[in-house]
Amino acid sequence: MAKYSIVVPFHNEEENVTALYDRLKAVMEHVGDSFELVFVDDGSRDRTYKLLEEIAAVDSRVLVVKLRRNFGQTSALAAGFDHAQGEYVLAMDGDLQHDPDEIPGFLEKLEEGYDVVSGWRKQRIDNFVMRRFPSRCANWLMAKLSGVDIHDFGTTYKAYRREVIQNIPLYGEMHRFIPALASWYGASICEIPIKNVHRERGKSHYGIGRTFRVFFDLLTIRFLLKYMTRPLHFFGGLGSLGIVGGGAIATMLLGLKLAGSQHVMDNHGPLFVIAGVAILAGIQMLAIGLLGELQVR
Repeated sequence: MAKYSIVVPFHNEEENVTALYDRLKAVMEHVGDSFELVFVDDGSRDRTYKLLEEIAAVDSRVLVVKLRRNFGQTSALAAGFDHAQGEYVLAMDGDLQHDPDEIPGFLEKLEEGYDVVSGWRKQRIDNFVMRRFPSRCANWLMAKLSGVDIHDFGTTYKAYRREVIQNIPLYGEMHRFIPALASWYGASICEIPIKNVHRERGKSHYGIGRTFRVFFDLLTIRFLLKYMTRPLHFFGGLGSLGIVGGGAIATMLLGLKLAGSQHVMDNHGPLFVIAGVAILAGIQMLAIGLLGELQVR
């Protein structure tokens, strides 16, 4: 079994496949320990898969995983992690914006005992308005909500111990939040500065629309980290608020009715409906919380 697994997802990267393979092979052979290269074709429509197959035919250390369509980077990484056999697993992009020469720095930190080593694009060269500013805001928000004090959640360039990464479910854009999810399992995390270079060949697959998907996944992560084992604390709090609020309104209306000073339905009909809805919604939220507790256990 290989000691190191390098997982690389590709999507329409025919211009970078061969160059990246050559550089990865040179770096890993210099490292000296056994390794495997797990290349994942994420539904490419160009010659990416054909080139990967040609590489795998001449190098037994290369494993190619083909997805039937473009499922996205997170799913491609998850497929690569599932097939990786190495004791240590390193993930990177296939567009050559991640320098393979920096791999030994990641492996050195893993050897020191860290469970997750995250790359940090300390000096970014992307467009400020479209990439750097939104990324800076998102990273700050992610660090605050997750409690993991790293600077760069967005980069794929990370290294993991195999037992850590195989315990983390990945979907949506969750690959960005692996350090946060790993910290919940008690993993030790560090980050190292990496270069941020321009893409030399091919087109970027990044779109501003991805920002919205990341935001929703961030809300999911916040909920999972805080309430994964105690969902009743979340739903029960909302349910209690609805029941107490609706009950207070209903009590006030009952007092007015008993006093006989007002016709409640004529004068406060909408308020009566609000009270009823709040109480029923509160009961439903409590029931959801209880069902969540049963599911967790």
